[in-house]
Amino acid sequence: MDLTKIIKAYDVRGLVGTELTPKVAYAIGAAFARVVVLPEHMLALEVADVAAGLAGGGGAAGDSGTHNLPAYSRPKVVIGNDMRGSGEELVAAFSQGLIEAGVDVIQIGLCSTDGLYYAAASRNIAGAMFTASHNPAAYNGIKMCYPGARPVGEETGLAEIRALAQRYLDSNMAPVVPDGEMGQIHAENDLPDYARFLNSLVDISKIRPLKVVIDAGNGMGGYTAPTVLGPISGAPLELVPLYWELDGNFPNHEANPLDPANLVDLQAAVVATGADLGLAFDGDADRCFVVDEKGQRVSPSVISILVGLRELARAAVADGKAPTLIYNLISSRAVPERFEAAGAQTVRTRVGHSFIKAQMAEHDAVFGGEHSGHYYFRDFWFADSGMLAALHVLAALGSQPLPLSELAAQYQPYVQSGEINSRVPDVAAVRDQVVAAIQGIHPEVAVDSLDGVTVSRWDAGNGPKWWFNLRGSNTEPLLRLNVEAEDQATMEQVRDMVLAEIAAAS
Repeated sequence: MDLTKIIKAYDVRGLVGTELTPKVAYAIGAAFARVVVLPEHMLALEVADVAAGLAGGGGAAGDSGTHNLPAYSRPKVVIGNDMRGSGEELVAAFSQGLIEAGVDVIQIGLCSTDGLYYAAASRNIAGAMFTASHNPAAYNGIKMCYPGARPVGEETGLAEIRALAQRYLDSNMAPVVPDGEMGQIHAENDLPDYARFLNSLVDISKIRPLKVVIDAGNGMGGYTAPTVLGPISGAPLELVPLYWELDGNFPNHEANPLDPANLVDLQAAVVATGADLGLAFDGDADRCFVVDEKGQRVSPSVISILVGLRELARAAVADGKAPTLIYNLISSRAVPERFEAAGAQTVRTRVGHSFIKAQMAEHDAVFGGEHSGHYYFRDFWFADSGMLAALHVLAALGSQPLPLSELAAQYQPYVQSGEINSRVPDVAAVRDQVVAAIQGIHPEVAVDSLDGVTVSRWDAGNGPKWWFNLRGSNTEPLLRLNVEAEDQATMEQVRDMVLAEIAAAS
């Protein structure tokens, strides 16, 4: 098994039974223990030793004694999984790789990905979530994090985990079990504490009554939403369930709300029930998409502005300085414009949760938004939470009288195409040919290569404003196109021009 096929830039994702097997999960668990968990544990011991020495308790950093600190008696990892049928077997194998390294495992069972981040960060231990997010039923995967929910990505340990796990698999030998006792497995349930924590961050108890249709897509939103948005919230919400039954075979539609086809049922249900809005979650419920009372999709860029301005106002009071907000390069130009007009500093970043989380931490950013429906919060350890974003949307809508369509219209001055995928023989070659062709037609454009290539005529002076980005998929021979312009006609013209050049170059 070549692990480069399933361990990518920021997670593990593969076909169950052929690519991601219990044997592979065991090897990754064993490598995770040695690359992340044990070094982090030793660091915690050294910090504790220093603290004890400063307090007059003796000892020094790096002391090889017993430490006598029950909280650090053995390294720990918390593991959760989504509703996919393969999850339990893979969790068991991954856990075995950990406990044989002397690591205790806390299994919290069914949870959303942000529920796993809560479990890891609130305990200040490493974590692993078994999910393939929005991928079809045949897939599963692993998202790993350090204590504090810090991401494990290509540049922060994942490459080392891949190399070590590959060595274990190639040698067909189990890693050597260290001297001392094996770790133990404990079962715990974090859902009530997770729900209370989110509600402590956003109080929706005093909003006006709202009817909310929630499409969980047979994913984890159907497990978490009833608790987070139920009586514990104290809010006057009427929840209308749509596909809340946990089913990793996704019998109704794919749990991928980024695809407009998967929002059709939610849109119809919102209109049919006279609801104030609809919420859609992906399979592991770390992404949230919103539909207004007319059944129209609300752009994630609009949600970024709506939520970001709320976090900005709160942070400006608490911090006493201009807060920083993060947005990725596919977001609408309206996002940085509105944030900066409100007094924030902004940072533009590439696409991908591990990259955005790193930027969030580096800049102590209060909020970050992605076009894909991921929203990141400083108060949530710089991690993303679809449910926390949903609470903010409910709070924003319910604290004023306008319907969501009118509220959202205030934040959407431009027109976006949405992501358009083209299958091409050579992603890099086709992309470069397209950019060269567009530069020949429009020599006044600006070009940057932060993530793929962005071609912009936004600041070129007279003439229509537009920009587009071309990025390659990490897993398929797909070229992803996103276009934004100041009006519908210009967006369509640019979109069609670029698609024609892609076809010609292919």
